[in-house]
Parts: sequence; structure tokens; C-alpha cells
Amino acid sequence: MRVIAGEFGGRKLVTPDGLSTRPTTDKVRQAVFNSIGSMGVLEGATVADLYAGCGALGIEALSRGAETCVFVERDRSALLALRANLKALGVEARAQVAATDVMAYAPGLTGVDIAFIDPPYTFTNWDGLLHFLRAGLVVAESDREVDAVEGWQVLRTKRYGRTVITMLERLP
Repeated sequence: MRVIAGEFGGRKLVTPDGLSTRPTTDKVRQAVFNSIGSMGVLEGATVADLYAGCGALGIEALSRGAETCVFVERDRSALLALRANLKALGVEARAQVAATDVMAYAPGLTGVDIAFIDPPYTFTNWDGLLHFLRAGLVVAESDREVDAVEGWQVLRTKRYGRTVITMLERLP
């Protein structure tokens, strides 16, 4: 796994051992960031990488111009890989790592422009999570389309094999 483009383009990322995480593939990350890039919302943004794993989505955002990123992950081996990646790229000052459960952390998460959410495919509490989030844009990765809940609208949905990316925007 590597960073696709930007400041750290081509740099390799450490991934955790085992099957506890499912890193977003290079193809999907490239498509997501091309789409976000066309929206003009990433430069200088504050982003969150929820269910961060090794941090590939948040690191890609930092590489492409996001100002800061909050990484939320509770798996011990994923946290080791995430911290190793942040250190290797020298972006520790632009990153905050919360070693906790996303659903416990989300209600207090404020000031986020874009939230990348990549939970296990067995995750079913999208309604609850979207209810708590105060981000302007959500990029949700799942094995099915994520429906908009009150206060949100779906901007676009795209399938990449087993992976479905749903972009949701908070309504004013």
C-alpha cells in the first residue's frame, strides 16, 4: 500500500498484520480523491479518518493539502501501523490520534470539514453515526450504499467491486 499523490505520493505505508482491518485499495482511494479534488474542498481542510486502520485515507488527505487530520482507531495493531506511518512521513504535528471507539468519540468531534468513514462491512449504525457527526462532507465506505438521514443528502454513490463509496453532504 502506498500514498497515491501529493506531497507524499509514492511513499509506502505500513499495514497491520492480521485480518482486523481492510485497507482501502489504491484504486478506490484514487477515485475518491479525484472526486473530492474536483469539488475543491480539500485544500486547508480539517479532516477526520474514522475507523482509520493504518491511516491511508487521512494520510492521503494530508498529502493532497488537508491542514490537519484526526485519526480514530481502537485496534492495537492498526494503531501501531498508523503511528509508524505518521512518524515515517513526518506529519505527527498535523495529526491527532484518538485510540478509542468511533461511536464514543463522534459526539465530541467538532470543527471537521470532511470525515472519511471506513468501518467494518458488518457495521450497521450509519444512522446513529451520521446523527452525531458535525462534518460538512462525509465519504462513507461500505459494501452497500449508505442512505442519507435527516440533515444529510447523498451527493453521489459509486461501486468499485465489493466496495461502495457514498458521499454525503450536511444540509444547511
